[in-house]
Amino acid sequence: MANSLALANRASADRSLSFLRLSLNFLRGFSTSPPSTQNPSSSSSTASSKKPKRKKKKNLFEVAQFLPNWGIGYHMAKTHWTGVSYEITKINLYKDGRHGKAWGIVHKDGLPPADAPKKMSGVHKRCWRYIPKLTKSTGSESSATKPTENASKADAQVA
Repeated sequence: MANSLALANRASADRSLSFLRLSLNFLRGFSTSPPSTQNPSSSSSTASSKKPKRKKKKNLFEVAQFLPNWGIGYHMAKTHWTGVSYEITKINLYKDGRHGKAWGIVHKDGLPPADAPKKMSGVHKRCWRYIPKLTKSTGSESSATKPTENASKADAQVA
């Protein structure tokens, strides 16, 4: 008797599970996702019409971390600036390496660079870029040109 009762309970449990599966499949048919029975030509056009993922822009410290000595001596500017850049003179990093404070000398086209470094504002905003044309300015380049100019003047005086 107990055996027949257990079989009856098992049969009713199987029926309720199959009914649950059928109802879930029925509800899945009403989901917002497009059906998978599209022809291949339309599925390829939808794949090409999807926009590529936008690249996350970087703040000043994320740009500077790949430069030697955290970008000190290199020029950086915000992407929307034209003709203005900062030459990094000092960086105070927080522990995470993505935040901190920075100081630099302002360079504007057509004007001599500022004398003293200025604390840079907006260093955490994601719009910074490295300017490769205005690389690290060193005193050795300017001193290397001076002796040749002096030598050419001396040669001109001798002749």
